[in-house]
Amino acid sequence: MKDLEFKLSSTDIHQGSEIKGTISVSYPGRYDGVVINTQILDSNEHIIYKSYNGKKISQNVSRLFINKDVMTDDKAEFTAQIDFEPKQEYEIKFRVSIIEQHKEIESKIIFGKYSI
Repeated sequence: MKDLEFKLSSTDIHQGSEIKGTISVSYPGRYDGVVINTQILDSNEHIIYKSYNGKKISQNVSRLFINKDVMTDDKAEFTAQIDFEPKQEYEIKFRVSIIEQHKEIESKIIFGKYSI
């Protein structure tokens, strides 16, 4: 297993549907947590993260940091949503990184599609 595993329940995303992701870290060194950055390519729109590890997020955040202290067994699950109405099909870039002392240790990228 690599130091970072990242999976989405589906890479085919539609307006208002829930996006579910799982992250698993097996990095042998010390790390502070993981960060999830997402871009909707060719758009100024954002993904809104709704929860991580069952905890609701009260503000609308488009970038999510999950502290290692809340990652039981070095795992995290998150949910997110996109609410804008797509006029075309968009490519979405999900990038998860392991962070140690403000430095990126390893990252993994998954691409998805957003459409009506």
